[in-house]
This record gives sequence, structure tokens and C-alpha cells, in this order.
Amino acid sequence: MSTGMETRGEPVTPANTVDDTTVDIAALLERGRTLSTPVLKAAVARLAPPMDTVAAYHFGWIDAQGRPADGDGGKAVRPALALLSAEAAGAAPEVGVPGAVAVELVHNFSLLHDDLMDGDEQRRHRDTVWKVHGPAQAILVGDALFALANELLLEIGTVEAGRATRRLTTATRKLIDGQAQDISFEHRERVTVEECLEMEGNKTGALLACAVSIGAVLGGADDRTADTLEAYGYHLGLAFQAVDDLLGIWGDPDATGKQTWSDLRQRKKSLPVVAALAAGGPASERLGELLAADAKSNGFDTFSEQEFAARAALIEEAGGRDWTAQEARRQHAVAIEALNGVDMPPQVRAQLTALADFVVVRKR
Repeated sequence: MSTGMETRGEPVTPANTVDDTTVDIAALLERGRTLSTPVLKAAVARLAPPMDTVAAYHFGWIDAQGRPADGDGGKAVRPALALLSAEAAGAAPEVGVPGAVAVELVHNFSLLHDDLMDGDEQRRHRDTVWKVHGPAQAILVGDALFALANELLLEIGTVEAGRATRRLTTATRKLIDGQAQDISFEHRERVTVEECLEMEGNKTGALLACAVSIGAVLGGADDRTADTLEAYGYHLGLAFQAVDDLLGIWGDPDATGKQTWSDLRQRKKSLPVVAALAAGGPASERLGELLAADAKSNGFDTFSEQEFAARAALIEEAGGRDWTAQEARRQHAVAIEALNGVDMPPQVRAQLTALADFVVVRKR
């Protein structure tokens, strides 16, 4: 499967890349998954029934009938970043494991709630938790995962653990801010590009920023080092979300596990839409008229695939698709530049750069 993300036939390729032959991305991701999964499973096992099995289903460890499964648990980018974060501070990667698990728990708390709020019935090619186990369980299990994340960190009992918990709770609050902004945007005719970037920085950038600083904090790094690593993670999160916004409209459903034109169906004011509306010109004006009419309708039940395709074509014609691809490259470059502010082993720097490339150049 190609890892190129097509935009008008051209992949979204970062402006500054490393020689990927020197960095084994698959091994980095697998290390994060291998070291964090046992701790993650032990944390989930603390939950009272049926929350433990509902969470296990969400993570892909069991199927809807409770039988063992080998589901797609995601790429494990955040755990990989947390372990590299520890190494950037001169600590062993294992020092970052509690942080990696805590960030994964918060990330999955947000997924459980987002799926319910967005009405998404599929995630990672399986029915979502709320669809299988009901909305109440999705809410409860999400809340429980957030509580577990803080519990795991505070159990370490060190000053560094307290600092790490503070960063995680701040990131979580920003993530929730971003989700609230995202929902509010769906009911507005117009959103500025600046507002959209702020929302995506909160919703995606904040937790990725935390992932790439939390291991360093647990390893004893000072706030300046942690803040600089967070800058890398924040801008990487914006690059990641820009690519995700492209996939939300033009992604292959077989790869993304979501419906065609997914973000259009949910009336999301994602970057391609907002950039297209701000561009001006005939396509932008026509798009604005259609979306304003859509907002006054009761829903898209009677819409054909051709009607969604027409809106996607107008977004592309107005320049929203190309602008978003360029923004992904710009944010990637800013993220890489931030790494220059931290004195770290050259191999760790190369691995962080390669992971940034992987995040931006992807198909799903």
C-alpha cells in the first residue's frame, strides 16, 4: 500500500525530509506498541465490568462477542513519540512508558466521545463502541480512561510525575476546548482560517505536543526543553490534522475506514472548506451558497453521492485542497525547525524527523 496521500495526483511531500533508509519507522512504532501495550492492558483491567470489556473491544483486543481479536489499534505514533521524548532528555526509552500509556488513554477517551458526538458508526474498520455497546458505555468508558491516565502518572509518586500530570491535564483541557469549537463551527456559516487553525491546534496539536514532551519530563528534563519539544509536537499535530482534513473529504474509504466525503456529511468546517470559502471567486461563492442552504436543511438523508462530489469539486476548484496540502508542508517544516532548540543525540533527532515525515506523508 502506498503511503503517499494524493492531492491532484501529487503526494503531500514534506519540504525537508531525512533519508528514511537510516530510520526504521516500523520498528519505532512497534517499539512504542510493544512497550506500552502490556501496561495499557493492565490499566484497562482495573475497570469494573462491563467497562473493562467495552474498552478492550475499543482497543481491538476482543471482538463484539468478547472473543480474542487482533484488531487495528492505530499506528501508535504517540507512544513512539513519548519514548523518543525520554531519549531526547538522555533517559532510557522505558522511562517514557507511563507517559506513553497515559497519552494513549486520553487519546482514546477523546475517540470514544468524538465517535458518539459525530455519529460515526465505524472506526478502524469496525463498529464503534457506541454502536455496539450503546452511548452510555461510550461515555462512561471514555471518562474512565481519562481518570486512569492521571492515576497511572500520579502513582509514580515523583516530582517529575506531578509535572507530567499537569502537562497532560492541560493538554486534555485544550483537546476538549477544540472539540467544543469544532462542534460550534458546524452551526456557523463562516469560520476564519485562523479560527480553524486554533481549533485544530487544540483538538489535535495539544495532545501530540504532550506526547513528545511527557517522556522528557519523566526523565527529568527542565521546562525549557519540554516546552521546545512541545512546539515540535504542536506543529506536527497541525500538519497531521491538515492531512487528516484532506482524507476526510478525498480519502479512500477502504483505507480510512470511514464513509466517502465523511467530513462533508458531518458539515465540518475543516481546513479545505474554510480555505475555499475564504478564497473568493465564483467557486468559493457557489460553495458558500450551497453550504448555507445545507445548514438550513434537516439533514443529508436525501443527498446523492453526486451532490457531495459536487461540493468537494467546488472546494478543490476554489483552492481549498491545494492550500491545505501546502499548510501541511508548512507546519511540518516549523515542527522540524523546533528540534534545533533541543540538544539531543543525533539519532533521536533523525528519528523524530522521520516520524514527522511519516505523519505528513500517509494515506490513512
